[in-house]
Amino acid sequence: MPLFSVIIPLYNKSKHIEATLKSVTIQTFTDFEVIVVNDVSTDDSLMIAQTVKDDRIRIINHSVNKGLSASRNTGIQNAKSDFIAFLDADDLWKPDFLRTIHQLLIQYPDTGIFATKYEEVHPKNIVLPIGVTGTQLKENQSYLLDFFSTNMGKLAVSFSSLAMRKDILNDVGTFDEEISYAEDIDFYIRAFYEHKLAYLNTSLACYMIYDNHQMSLAGLKNKTIPNFDKYEYMADNRPEIKRFLDFYRYIMAKQYKLDTNRLGYIKMLNGIDLSSLNYKQITLLYAPAFALKLIKKIKALLLRKGINPTTY
Repeated sequence: MPLFSVIIPLYNKSKHIEATLKSVTIQTFTDFEVIVVNDVSTDDSLMIAQTVKDDRIRIINHSVNKGLSASRNTGIQNAKSDFIAFLDADDLWKPDFLRTIHQLLIQYPDTGIFATKYEEVHPKNIVLPIGVTGTQLKENQSYLLDFFSTNMGKLAVSFSSLAMRKDILNDVGTFDEEISYAEDIDFYIRAFYEHKLAYLNTSLACYMIYDNHQMSLAGLKNKTIPNFDKYEYMADNRPEIKRFLDFYRYIMAKQYKLDTNRLGYIKMLNGIDLSSLNYKQITLLYAPAFALKLIKKIKALLLRKGINPTTY
């Protein structure tokens, strides 16, 4: 039985899936299987995935398109290993990613979720390291972290930089297939309520951004977001969880305002305790839509110059 099951949901990533798979097959730690879940791609994704010849790769085909969460769940259900690693079909691992995760699980046997710092790779080869901010974490060192306290801005992990013990999924549940936006956030809330994060402060995964528009065009129209209200009970005596929930209500509120969805905006606003936010966030929360649109344009311009601004 392989130590890791690597789950790759695949939907219309024909330009990227070959590189993604090859970044797995060249891992310096070799005890793994790869499960590609093809979610009824309508381009050449499946054909290209089949050209990557490696006995460790299995391809599972959905009969109908089910979405990202369902694809991850299919991979989990078919995994043979005790440890699950996730990789999106257009992201990449550096060669030592799995070896590092293996070292973390040995170093921190009492936790079950492991991750590394990652990089955003933008067009023109602009690389922006993404990690824990506002702390004194040293590069190339590992830590056992409280997720909520250390992720109050851009997340220090992506699903392509994360792995976990399979039995944790028995405790916290798998991915909510009703959610079509921020499904990762919903999972993180459940997973980190009782579990710490073993984290190496070294960038070993690459979140590939092939078009800077992909970071700004995603809206909430026709999307189902997490129900943050149902997790309020977790915040009893855990102020860091309340701040985390309110931070993501703030994120969703801004997007609803940009989408001219007043009802969605008001629902998010009513759930926020303003003491959870800083002055800048409160200002942006109440800013008019035109100001938010201008800020997004400025951010996109700065990103093209290799500057990673934040409105968090």
